[in-house]
Amino acid sequence: MTTIGAGEIIYDLRKKIQQIQADLVQLGDPPKDMPEMIESSNLMRSNDYLSKANQKKTDLLKTYEQYSKSLEELLSTVFDIQKDLKEILKEQSSLIPNPSKKTSKPKSKSKKK
Repeated sequence: MTTIGAGEIIYDLRKKIQQIQADLVQLGDPPKDMPEMIESSNLMRSNDYLSKANQKKTDLLKTYEQYSKSLEELLSTVFDIQKDLKEILKEQSSLIPNPSKKTSKPKSKSKKK
């Protein structure tokens, strides 16, 4: 994840999540029993719907897991960069010479009469 493509991976996973969510919405509500069909036909229709919905939810969970891991790795990389930047700042700060404190004589102001 420390490569440049980290953002693209997260973007792709987010798009995949949105697609799976849209697929779930497209499945709609479970089919209602039709009185003109026999019980086994209604059960088969219901089972088919539940199988599809379950598969989509499983895909969604897997994608969220990948998405979460990618975000954690990206966040870890950001913290590593932050730590490195702090170290660089400390090193560069130590290279700057401290200005020696010069005691300046107070200037006497001439009084106007």
